[in-house]
Amino acid sequence: MNKTRQLHIALIQMDIELANPTVNQQRAEQWITQAMSAAPRPDVIVLPEMWNTGYALDRLEGLAERENGKLTAWMSQIAKQHQIVLVGGSISEQRESGFYNTLYVYGADGERTAKYDKIHLFKLMNEEKFMQPGEEKALFPLHDVTAAASICYDLRFPELARSLALAGAQIWFVPAEWPHPRMHHWRTLLTARAIENQMYVVACNRVGRDEKSEFFGHSMIIDPWGEVLAEGDEVEGIISATIDLDLADEVRGRIPVFADRRPELYIHEQK
Repeated sequence: MNKTRQLHIALIQMDIELANPTVNQQRAEQWITQAMSAAPRPDVIVLPEMWNTGYALDRLEGLAERENGKLTAWMSQIAKQHQIVLVGGSISEQRESGFYNTLYVYGADGERTAKYDKIHLFKLMNEEKFMQPGEEKALFPLHDVTAAASICYDLRFPELARSLALAGAQIWFVPAEWPHPRMHHWRTLLTARAIENQMYVVACNRVGRDEKSEFFGHSMIIDPWGEVLAEGDEVEGIISATIDLDLADEVRGRIPVFADRRPELYIHEQK
């Protein structure tokens, strides 16, 4: 494997203190610093969903980050300082139109390469009562391949993952706050999305508890064959793996799923 075609990815599987953005930012920075001291050095670091506030949905006024605020500037600075791609999990963000569950990606030059508002809001956690849904997908360049990002509950919608793969995505990042008792769903769906779309799936889940849920971690890096390259347990930590950027093309060439599709025969649901 040619070294220039490798990426080393580190997932920050952290606990999140509910409704305490200051503590959570300090914790994230400590974990990122620790990740950067490891060998091999990460090219990409991923944070979990809503890592700044947790699901303090009824307290987002005054807690959520303002659009283009200090936290996005901090993420940009972290990426530039460490010369990494930072997939900034997602944060709760406040705009004039409401609150959003928003993911940011910053390149090693500190420039933003993607911004994504969670499309599918999770009714079991009352997300739709407090937040506005996104309307656009997220695809972005990552070294010399195309990557994509979605958030947590988006994982349950295979149409979204397939549309990203058809648009050229070879790596799909999925930050999450996925709780017990649905670990089997988490592991199965992540693996299925990797296999059926012949792409890497890189999923960063939190650990710990909030007032209503317990989160099990098990962050995963899965290759386009569906092989699990790395998986966390249920405690805080850094989960990492080195991926081969040529593998998605190789798998798609060996089993030409996309070429063999017959979309004219598939059912198109009415809205």
